[in-house]
Amino acid sequence: MSESTSTSSTGPGDAGTTSAPALTRTLNVWEAIGVSIALMAPSMAININPQGTAGLVGRAVPLAFLLATIGVLLIAYTFVRLSQRFNHAGSVYGFVGATLGARAGITAGWLNAATYVFYGVVTSMAAGIFVTELVDEFGIWPSPPTWAAFVFAWIALAVVWFLGSRPAKRGTLVLVVVEGVTIALILVVAVIVLGRLIAGDTPNGTSFDLSVFTVPEGTDLSTVFLGIVFGFLSFAGFEAAATLGEEAKEPRRDIPRAILGTAIFGGLFFVIVTAIEVMAFGTDEGGIEAFIGSSALIGDLASTWITPWLGDVITIGAAISAAACALACVVGASRLLFALSRDGLGPKALDHVHPRHGIPNRAVAAVVGLVAVIEVIGLVLGAEPYDLFAIAGVTGTLVLLVAYLLASVGAVRLLFFTGQTTVSRWEIAIPVLGIAVLAYTLFRNVFPLPTEAAAWWGPGMAMAIVVIVLAVVLARPAAARRAGERLTQAEGLQAAAD
Repeated sequence: MSESTSTSSTGPGDAGTTSAPALTRTLNVWEAIGVSIALMAPSMAININPQGTAGLVGRAVPLAFLLATIGVLLIAYTFVRLSQRFNHAGSVYGFVGATLGARAGITAGWLNAATYVFYGVVTSMAAGIFVTELVDEFGIWPSPPTWAAFVFAWIALAVVWFLGSRPAKRGTLVLVVVEGVTIALILVVAVIVLGRLIAGDTPNGTSFDLSVFTVPEGTDLSTVFLGIVFGFLSFAGFEAAATLGEEAKEPRRDIPRAILGTAIFGGLFFVIVTAIEVMAFGTDEGGIEAFIGSSALIGDLASTWITPWLGDVITIGAAISAAACALACVVGASRLLFALSRDGLGPKALDHVHPRHGIPNRAVAAVVGLVAVIEVIGLVLGAEPYDLFAIAGVTGTLVLLVAYLLASVGAVRLLFFTGQTTVSRWEIAIPVLGIAVLAYTLFRNVFPLPTEAAAWWGPGMAMAIVVIVLAVVLARPAAARRAGERLTQAEGLQAAAD
């Protein structure tokens, strides 16, 4: 449609002729994939996440990422099946609300919105950190102070606000281009490094070595499963296309394809590139120590194995990717906030849709403002840029896993226990295994709680957010009941006809 979609659903007490605010259907499958890939940010993850896995499993990083890929595909099943039936800007809010009830849906919606906000902090701070390193290296601003990263993060947020306030079609095109170029550069480096490994022409004497897919002697299988946690975190946000269910031209076809395609691409990318990274650094003790100590794996390999300037190009690409990821976070959070506010669960002013652009511009501004406030608080409290980056990342991810868990339970109930079964009974094993993966990941990240103050902030804030959201939802039964009535009437939550 070229105009905003008008819905006929009305809440209690609404005039029968009053239409709820609606988004514009303009996006195709590739633009939906752009949002998911940009929020997952593989070009960022491949540079900074594998080091954590290596600290636990040594050379078996690719094996851990392979197992993480399997886990993510199990979770993707939930979102694929639900998005085949429903399309709703609230993503897990709509999915869980339609399958487990209004209160569970509201809880999942606010948790997912909180995740996107904290990921906005992560990605904008990452952009600020990368830019700070670049201006120092190029001599533009020698030895910049700590607060410089915050300033560059706020500049990135200003750009994000501008792009996010325009139709998502334009924003997602930016996401596809910047992330695609960065991934292409990384793949070029990976191919060149792999070729030199196979030919035996390496600067440090390493070689092609498939032992990276085996567990090192002295490391048991349970330790490898601990390493999966870092791989799983790398995929966080792969389902972001689900928030565009009301803006896709063919949502019940394109959104499932975008979600599954993103998960498959991410798995292939992470497994192959991490294998090359570990082989290039070396599988012996010295190689693994250098791997863990790297601040940007692909950037270091590009500088050492190809040419120094290419490492700088990769860092520039990572900075742009981080800003694009921040835009994806704002897009996702604003759609959730819009959907929640439209159903009377947030400020009424935020259910506004721009009359010309057809997007929730006030919700976009609110999300950008909230991200900036969190960063200002971090600066005032004396947090280092990397500390705020890590704390926000852990907080957002743990909160997201709770929302994933609710969505998975809802999918099991809807697909197999409501008499609406349209899939093979054996498929129940897929979401059940996904639930097990989520539960184990949450357990290993939260228990035992870290004793160091810096490490405690992430899990502590995540638990606080979950408790606060639950308390607010339970304290407002009337609002939950009204939201449930609106959800049952929502066009995008009416199951597709068989």
